[in-house]
Amino acid sequence: MERIILDTDIGTEVDDAITLAYLLANPEAELLGITTVAGEAVERAKLASVLCKIAGKKIPVYPGCENPILTPQIERYAPQKTVLKKWEHDKEFPENRAVAFMQEMIHKYPGEITLICIAPLTNIGLLFAMDPKIPSLLKRIVLMCGSPTYTRYDGTSETMSAMDKSDLIVLGSKGVIENNALIDPHATKLVYGAEVKEHVTCGLNVTSRLIMKPEEAEKIFHHPLLEPVLDIAREWFKDEERVTFHDPLTAVFLFHEDVCRFERGKLEIETDSRLLSGFTYWRPDENGPHRVAMDVDKELFYQYLFEVFR
Repeated sequence: MERIILDTDIGTEVDDAITLAYLLANPEAELLGITTVAGEAVERAKLASVLCKIAGKKIPVYPGCENPILTPQIERYAPQKTVLKKWEHDKEFPENRAVAFMQEMIHKYPGEITLICIAPLTNIGLLFAMDPKIPSLLKRIVLMCGSPTYTRYDGTSETMSAMDKSDLIVLGSKGVIENNALIDPHATKLVYGAEVKEHVTCGLNVTSRLIMKPEEAEKIFHHPLLEPVLDIAREWFKDEERVTFHDPLTAVFLFHEDVCRFERGKLEIETDSRLLSGFTYWRPDENGPHRVAMDVDKELFYQYLFEVFR
């Protein structure tokens, strides 16, 4: 049994809801609580409560920080809140308790809790800054964040600050721009600088390969927990012609390590350059602090993901 706290911005894309549904359906997951982050955190908490009610589980849900530590918020709304009118959900939540809740649980169960973070890292960055002991008390942290596809070493600093316009074009073409890292770069830097026993990242380099078309989702999302997810997906499909399973890989990996091939190294976060703030760059190192997914078995992923819904 894995004791888990999920930090999520459910309500922006579909994959957060899929991740939560998977954890609620998985008999090996003990979900201690859910924290939400980014704009309209309460609406996001309501969406999380929809799935908890369908699962018949009383999971505490705490709305967290709506704004990044130092930069303006670009994820201001939860567009998928429109589905709330169709589903029963909680309407009242504890205020200003998300970070304190995580702190309390991690101290209560030292060495036993996995933080799954599938959102901008504001809540987690504040948690680590407020209580520096927390990283050492975690069992592990698993993040959908960044993309270890771009390595740059220049002769002066080994940072991305020396990059020029042509580098930006390369970055865009390689899919290095990842919102969870970019939205709150200072929190991201805090989290990647923390000494956690097991620090795991599933980035865009692998998650962007996990794609499903609308017609496929309509065929497969039939479990009761997936019905509200399909409603959320239909909202998403109004603007996008596919769903990418970025976030669920973090949860599936937790129970099935063979779904990915990992390498060890160091992911560093750019904050010196205003233009590039939040970009990640990767340095392989067999003794590095971060385990990063470098490949994913797509067939195994879908097998593991959907078997809990049978």
